[in-house]
Amino acid sequence: MEKKSKIFVAGHRGMVGSAIVKDLENQGYTNIIYKTSSELNLINQQAVASFFESEKPEYVFLAAAKVGGIIANNTYRADFIYENILIQSNVIHQSYLNNVKKLLFLGSTCIYPKLAPQPLKEDYLLTGLLEETNEPYAIAKIAGIKMCDAYRAQYGCNFISVMPTNLYGFNDNYDLQNSHVLPALLRKFHEAKINNQTQVEVWGTGEPLREFLHASDMANACVYLMQNYNDEGFVNIGTGNEISIKELAFLIKKIVGFQGKIVFDSSKPSGTPRKLTDITKLTNLGWNYKIELEEGIRNVYQEKFLMNGKYS
Repeated sequence: MEKKSKIFVAGHRGMVGSAIVKDLENQGYTNIIYKTSSELNLINQQAVASFFESEKPEYVFLAAAKVGGIIANNTYRADFIYENILIQSNVIHQSYLNNVKKLLFLGSTCIYPKLAPQPLKEDYLLTGLLEETNEPYAIAKIAGIKMCDAYRAQYGCNFISVMPTNLYGFNDNYDLQNSHVLPALLRKFHEAKINNQTQVEVWGTGEPLREFLHASDMANACVYLMQNYNDEGFVNIGTGNEISIKELAFLIKKIVGFQGKIVFDSSKPSGTPRKLTDITKLTNLGWNYKIELEEGIRNVYQEKFLMNGKYS
């Protein structure tokens, strides 16, 4: 990518897309285009076709998606598979038709089988059953990966895919019903602190192990791969480090300064027992993460809750 190349970031208002825009700007890219969902509905095939025909982007970061936590994925199963398949199909196909030089598709590590060996290697895709609670979303993301590889195979398109691990960052979703575990815990502990509550309830047993990556690091990896990776097959993006939900809860409790106790509600789903990415492929390509988990959570808490004060 040249500094003046026309770059379309789909999903620029979300945590992922906004981090990519910021990283591109920090690296001196000056011709970044984006549209809000009200300006361009990516589910609408004709609207996406018209946008690509008029704008003719050279590079595309496909970060737009319908996302959510365990409860949201399990409740809105049809919405998650329908909307995500339409979004990615429209953008990928129009990128081909309009001769986009390169496209990067962002997936999710939920694509891996529920009981896959750990850490998760890229080769483990489609070797077992998926986690039932987010199966529709995972199938949509798998379809996106396979679309990129298929368009490469049939049409010679330079379309690549990346699979970020669990992400957190400034523009995250803090809705307690529909968010991921880390932002949900941040909000729970913050509100418990300011409301002088005596305890915080955490969904599940606290035993599952998770890996977390700051969105700024993820964005930097995406830009790096857009510059340096041109092969079929996707690349995991992660830290290679894991923490239990229980340990995470106590870490967030410490960061927020909550003085009460933590209660784990085992009647709520816990999700996949363990999810850690194998980042050998990414490391061999020359990229490594920079932001440690405690530092990253402290920064998010400071910016989002203490300085901004708006998180709903």
